[in-house]
Amino acid sequence: MSETVLSARGLRKSYPSGDALLEVLRGVDLDVAAGESISVRGVSGSGKSTLLNLLAGLDAPDSGTVAWEGSADTGARRRAAYLGMVFQSFYLVPELDAFANVLLARRILGGVDGAARARARELLKHVGLGERAHHLPSHLSGGERQRVALARALMNSPRLILADEPTGNLDEGTGNGVVDLLLGLCLSANAALVLVTHNAAHAAKTRRSLVLHAGRLEPPFTA
Repeated sequence: MSETVLSARGLRKSYPSGDALLEVLRGVDLDVAAGESISVRGVSGSGKSTLLNLLAGLDAPDSGTVAWEGSADTGARRRAAYLGMVFQSFYLVPELDAFANVLLARRILGGVDGAARARARELLKHVGLGERAHHLPSHLSGGERQRVALARALMNSPRLILADEPTGNLDEGTGNGVVDLLLGLCLSANAALVLVTHNAAHAAKTRRSLVLHAGRLEPPFTA
């Protein structure tokens, strides 16, 4: 039986809305197995990004639990080693070239040695940017910037990748290529993937598809 790398139970989250509370998540349960790919779809405002932030330990639920490999430790240092994150807006440091941006993930854990530099170079080659390692983000296309972000997410050999609308700022063709690359990278690294996306075609490429509806995760609707 596959090891569970992520487990969420009863996640609830509300935000102030005028004089009331808007309940975004109403008891979300989710288990993710090692190497598994899962997509989460839902309308805008349904709480997809909120859910991903809770799974990543970036925010705390009002109630419920999140565990990585059975541990409730979702602090910053363990996060840096255990999971990688990919965002819609890339979040590359504009003053650093592609190579240095990838290495940032390792710097969070401590010093950068020769092995880390070699891995960063190899990852950039793997995403097709070996010849552009020393270009600044401003000199890269949107698709190239997102590929740098993918390499950075994989830098510390994470067990889990969380991707929040990674193709949202890309055209359809480039977005398709990024999703295919992301799935391939996770497969080769045996990293689990939770992909938040609006795109039904991208969701269909994952092993399991879910919909966030009325604050809970459900199987996709069928006609």
